[in-house]
Amino acid sequence: MFSYRHAFHAGNHADVLKHATLVAVLQHLTQKEGALSVVDTHAGAGMYRLDTSEASTSGEALEGIHKLLDQVNSNGTVNASMPPLLQNYLQMLAAFNTRNGGGKTIKLYPGSPMIAAHLLRKKDRVMAFEVHPTDHRVLRGTLEQAQSDANLQMDRRNGFEGVTPLLPPVSRRGLVICDPSYELKTDYADVVVMLNESLKRFATGSVLIWYPIVGRSEAHDLPRKLKNAADKAGKDWIHATLQVRAGSSGQGPGGGLGASGVFVLNPPYTLKPQLEEALPVLVKMLGQDKYAAQKLEAKIR
Repeated sequence: MFSYRHAFHAGNHADVLKHATLVAVLQHLTQKEGALSVVDTHAGAGMYRLDTSEASTSGEALEGIHKLLDQVNSNGTVNASMPPLLQNYLQMLAAFNTRNGGGKTIKLYPGSPMIAAHLLRKKDRVMAFEVHPTDHRVLRGTLEQAQSDANLQMDRRNGFEGVTPLLPPVSRRGLVICDPSYELKTDYADVVVMLNESLKRFATGSVLIWYPIVGRSEAHDLPRKLKNAADKAGKDWIHATLQVRAGSSGQGPGGGLGASGVFVLNPPYTLKPQLEEALPVLVKMLGQDKYAAQKLEAKIR
């Protein structure tokens, strides 16, 4: 249960898709005056270095975020030809590193709770859950030292259990981020239960779910179940996938994670056009073979 460590995968193609989408959602939600509550069900260590032995061992960041970093100038600005969704994501990384001691070179890679901590305001709150014994201790120190205006809290509980009592938030505005490791087969079912509970308790709230596209029936069934739950509740949704190479997605030879997807419940109206422009660019920049592809589905009422 505790074998997964995200330090080996930080900044890979799946993180690029997930975190670029997360930045777009948070930047839109913080445009309104009302306080915002963000719950991260599986927060991990919170922040990772791109120059560690773990990152070097896997090499996943080299095929992910590093392929985009040459679009960031030495002064932290981003190539204007990049789609807005990717511009904002890269500018967030540059600003995060400057703010948190990473310097002008992007060496620090923030996980979901630290992206939220960076983008939120004094009136906003982040609640991060993490059960891994090592990552929990690291996350506590990371949040304590974070340069953030928001109220940052954490809990060593299973996020699937911890999120329910927090909904609806007092602010009545919120985002749930859910990206378990999916090491356990039950994670897939737990994600669906979590979404249904969110719809019952906080139907107007936004939810961002990440999942790996692997050769497992649960992985292929998950997006259908998520869409069905949203449709039954009459709520808008967006589903985006990014495949960078052949692999465990079930297409072509090879091993390892070749694709992943994000599902957003109650997405900002700005997200769909941003993804439409950015996904083909990600395929071009991160694609490793002829199987590289993207897909975008949405139901906006």
